Amino acid sequence: MKTSASAPLLLVLIGLMAALPAPVSAAGKSPPLPRPRPDVAAQPGPPAAAPGQETDQQRLARTGMSNTADGDSLMPPVADAAAKPTGDTTPQTVTLQAEITEKGAKIGDGLVWRVFDTRPDKNGQLAMVAKSEQAAPTLKLPPGDYVVHVAFGRAQASDTFTVGGKTSKQIILDAGGLRLNAAIAGDIPIPINLLRFDVSTAGASDADRALVAEKVSANDILTLNAGTYHIVSYFGDLNATVRADLRVEPGQLTDATLFHKAAQVSFKLVSETGGEAIADVDWTVKTAEGQTIFTNTGTFPAAVLEEGDYQVLAKRADKVYSRKFQIVPGKSQEIEVLTTVY
Repeated sequence: MKTSASAPLLLVLIGLMAALPAPVSAAGKSPPLPRPRPDVAAQPGPPAAAPGQETDQQRLARTGMSNTADGDSLMPPVADAAAKPTGDTTPQTVTLQAEITEKGAKIGDGLVWRVFDTRPDKNGQLAMVAKSEQAAPTLKLPPGDYVVHVAFGRAQASDTFTVGGKTSKQIILDAGGLRLNAAIAGDIPIPINLLRFDVSTAGASDADRALVAEKVSANDILTLNAGTYHIVSYFGDLNATVRADLRVEPGQLTDATLFHKAAQVSFKLVSETGGEAIADVDWTVKTAEGQTIFTNTGTFPAAVLEEGDYQVLAKRADKVYSRKFQIVPGKSQEIEVLTTVY
């Protein structure tokens, strides 16, 4: 594997997320009317206290307790929630801006901004209150606390901010680019249509990794947050794979080439060496350990296999023919299976 990094990076945005539905406010309802206050004049007065003792009313006043409406229990006074001041709700101007690195160039295109309320809804989700695909959007938001999320390709970042007047929020993405390719050991090129890559977060095993991008084509540029990523290169669809951990640096484009030890191979069943291929054959390829890795029905099946020893079985009608063969990296082969030898 070889890598190189070049800077500065000119990045391209990939993908959009579907917008969440706008929050819906519930219709207001009139609060229930309070119970009628008892007619104090119609109530019997409290019993007189003995000399030197305090009355019930004096004790209640001293302890900060009050009677409930029904007069059957005592509880601390509760502040009236409706009396809480609401403050100014006039929408204020908010400007958002993103940079690849701190003190780096402003990102001029390819951003997707989403702003969320910090108060979860009844489902425990944060309601999205604004979305923009402008490079530096200007929004109108009521005073309060918010969460902002920005995506640039597969790089993303989130932060909180408070609106309390004219507000400006800047996000540093710390993003870089990754461009992948692969070749056969010895710098033998591989057809692009036979290559694909999966990119995951770093981890000791697949269970520890999270998939970031899959089926990435050779020479595509991925925009990613800076960090280490686990790369799997697939040459063909069988066992020719190579893995590597690569580091993406902020503000740089990392070029990486992974090397396979594999080759393309095709098969045909013939009655004599160099003869015409026999049709309607069921094919099976096994490893030296006996594991089946390829099956096909046809006249000229083809596959990509990593280096090693294999056995091919060709079945036609009730007869099975076989041959052992070896894969040498970079050496394409046509394997003939003879019906006259077996």
